[in-house]
Formats: sequence, C-alpha cells, structure tokens
Amino acid sequence: MKTSPHDGIAPPEELQRQAAAWLRQLTSGRASDTDAEAFLQWKRASPAHQAAFEEARRRWQLLKPALGELLREDPQTLAHHRQALRGAMPEPALGRRAFVGAAVGALAVAGIAVVRPPLGLWPAASTWTADFHTGTGEQQAIALAERIDVLLNTQTSVRRVEAGGRVVGMELLAGEAAIDLRAGSPAFQVAAGPGRSMAESGRFEVRYLAGRVCVSCLEGTVRVAHPAGERLLQARQQTLYDTASIGGVVGIEPAAVSAWRSGELVFSQVPLAQVIDEINRYRPGRVLLMNEAAGSDPVSGRFFVASLESALSQLQHSFQLKARRLPAGVLVLS
Repeated sequence: MKTSPHDGIAPPEELQRQAAAWLRQLTSGRASDTDAEAFLQWKRASPAHQAAFEEARRRWQLLKPALGELLREDPQTLAHHRQALRGAMPEPALGRRAFVGAAVGALAVAGIAVVRPPLGLWPAASTWTADFHTGTGEQQAIALAERIDVLLNTQTSVRRVEAGGRVVGMELLAGEAAIDLRAGSPAFQVAAGPGRSMAESGRFEVRYLAGRVCVSCLEGTVRVAHPAGERLLQARQQTLYDTASIGGVVGIEPAAVSAWRSGELVFSQVPLAQVIDEINRYRPGRVLLMNEAAGSDPVSGRFFVASLESALSQLQHSFQLKARRLPAGVLVLS
C-alpha cells in the first residue's frame, strides 16, 4: 500500500480507510521490510494518523471475539468456513476447537470474512481510488459540475470523469447515486461496471452492488449503453445489467425507488435475505441471517433508516426468529 505523509492531513474518514488498509496489509503475511518502513512513515505523519491506526486495531480486537463465538456456536457457519478456509489452512484434519482457533487466525491473516457478504471491517479496494466515499449509514451531496446535483447513498464510492479540463461524468465504483440535471446543464454520464448511463436532462439513479447494476429513470430520458446492447429509458422505467448481459425495460414506482433519499427503505414482496442485506448497508456492525428457510420468505413494508433496530425487532417477531447479540454490533438471527 502506498500513501504519502506529505500530502497534508487527510479527512478523518480517509485516514480510517488508510489505517484499516495498513492493518490488513501488515497482518496478511505478505508484508515486506519496505512495507513496514512505509507504514511507520505513514503512522508518524501526524497524531491523527497514529490515532486512526489505533482505532482500526481496536475495532479488529472488538470484532475477533464475535467472530470466534459465532464459529464456535453456529454449526452452519462453521461448516461453511471449513470449506471456505480449506485452501488457506493445512490439510490435516483439525478438531472443532483447533479449527475455530485456526479459522479466527486465518480471518486476521487472510482477511476472509465469517459470512458472505463480508462484515465490512476492511474498506473495499475500489474506495482507495475514489474521489468521494460515504460510510455506513451516511449520505453526501456533491457538486461535480455546474447545474448537476449528485447525492451519494450509504457505502458509495465514485470517481470523477473529465474531458477537456471539465467534469463530464463520474464512475460509480460501488453503491448508489442519484443524479439530478437542472435546466441548462451539460450532458452527464455515469459509468458502472461494463455499462454507461447518459442523460442531458431529468433525474435518474444508478445502483451498483454485487456485480449488478440497476439504472432507474425518474424524469426525462436516459440512454444505457452496454456491450450486449442499448436501452432507452423514459420516466418511470428501469433496466438492469451485469458483466454478461443487459435486461429489458420495466416500469417502476419512483417514490419507492427514491425512498432512500428521505431516509426510508421500501420493500414489496422482497425475500427476507435481501431485506437483511439492504439493512446491513445502513447499519454499523452486521446482521447475520442463519435461518435459510426464512430467507426466502417475502417482506413488504416501509422502514426508517433512523430506526433500524425497531425494524429488525419487527422482522424477528414476524418470522419467529431467535436473536443473539454479539460484540461489535453483530446480530445473529436464527
């Protein structure tokens, strides 16, 4: 990892991402003497750098007991990670206690998460090169170009795209963004994965999660270009694509799609597992749904981001789930 201590003190959030990245590098088993020297230089750059690293280390120490307890007490998770860690650990068979100790150690060394998706302790590599990034539960309005308003949702990373000395668009590295083009604004494009969304007026949103991109047109028109084809979206229309293909055009309800802008999550017949995944984007820590049967049950409802613990309590009782709270904000539903 390369950072410079001479660029001035970065914002606290950026320092936290750098510190977590350094912690991961130093515990990876691949750190060299050069890495160690570069880390010491980074850490000595300012008291803020040192404090950021101590906070990253503290977070990891808080999380390790939760991971260990989950591996010890949940047979399903333990079985999953016997398989996941097979390539990262010696072949000889290990007893349950020995395996748990080795698994937690491997989590620290290799950065392998206890569940999928990961617990989010480490920043994604894409965020290191982002011009703008939001943390868990955070939203941020940014000004990229004249008469163009961009709102970033939680856990979102974007990078400017420039041409001829001016910003002509952005690359959505991960997360979700809303783009509002006011009258007289220049054309604007959003690159996400293998596709690009282009508009000259109106309002649209782009969501890029788990390798899938969703483009929603709220007002005006949006042209979506993909190696597999193009789609022209009118108001109240949406399309999805991934690396291999692009889907058709479907109708949407703009108020539901944009509910996140006002701090709400709206679901209509969405599987419980997907609802939990969405809640995890906004909630510090992690909610783990260990009941596979309940994961496919449909959920319809409106939840407030500011009251996610109440939402989780409702879901727990509605689906008759058992809840166990662990350190570092980990909640296990089974």
